[in-house]
Amino acid sequence: MNEVSPPQARTDIAQAEAYASVGNVGIGFDILGHCVAGAGDRAEVRRIAEREVRIAGIHGVITDLPLNAPDNTAGAALLSLRNALDLPFGFEITLHKGIALGSGMGGSAASCVAALVAANALLDEPLSREALYPFALDGEVVASGSRHGDNLGPMLLGGLVLSTDKRLVRVPVPAEWHCALVHPHVVLETRKARAALAGHYALGEFVAQSANLAMVLAGCYRGEAALVREGLSDVLVEPRRAPLIPGFGRVKQAALDHGAMGASISGAGPSVFGWFEDRASAEAASRAMRGAFADEGHAADVIVAPIDGPAAKVV
Repeated sequence: MNEVSPPQARTDIAQAEAYASVGNVGIGFDILGHCVAGAGDRAEVRRIAEREVRIAGIHGVITDLPLNAPDNTAGAALLSLRNALDLPFGFEITLHKGIALGSGMGGSAASCVAALVAANALLDEPLSREALYPFALDGEVVASGSRHGDNLGPMLLGGLVLSTDKRLVRVPVPAEWHCALVHPHVVLETRKARAALAGHYALGEFVAQSANLAMVLAGCYRGEAALVREGLSDVLVEPRRAPLIPGFGRVKQAALDHGAMGASISGAGPSVFGWFEDRASAEAASRAMRGAFADEGHAADVIVAPIDGPAAKVV
């Protein structure tokens, strides 16, 4: 006779962690990004009887963030989730920040995604990661003023992800390819970095950028570093944001001098990333990149990790 397992008690609290990310990857403004293990935000979410979303506390490397849920990326995302599903309950969030805001490492997106993944674990019928994406976009708009998923997509799915306004597409990357991500101790607000992009663009610039994006994607799918080297050059955004980052030219050149397939600004900056064919090259380059920032009078943190990084997870 088969024994029937007793029903498991519903869990009313869950924790999830979302990792840092490299947004834009230079040539994919607002639509291409990859996650980077080594830094992350953690969200503890509690299922509550009240049909509301509230933030109980914020801890970690930054704490002066809005406690009013609609004004917080994590709170806004969970409000969107709760309202869309017409849930008969609500959520209470405690955030543990491991990524500094204004770093170009997806700090606002990480809180948003971590909270969503934790809350999803508390649903009677959890959603797919792709189904969480629209709610993450609603959260991200609070921080940046626009609905872009270049940080959200890779945090939800892991690895390198093409994120449009409606779809997430995971792009295969060779396991041995690594990223060197160097974060100077400088704050560059996303809204200020986006304001630097105002102005006119030549049609030829768009054509060149489109070609470069296509080359990088083709190189990733085919595992051909030569194609990535040919394409990983941002002709649209980098020239307009580079003046906002002290020593950017020297830091980028340090990456290229150590064999980078390409290097550019991570997200809105001021962090700078380089892509490499192996870990040893990435580690050597990261030391030179950090040294270039030091020459400008700025200490910097370094992360070296596979480009095909992990997705957010329940912990």
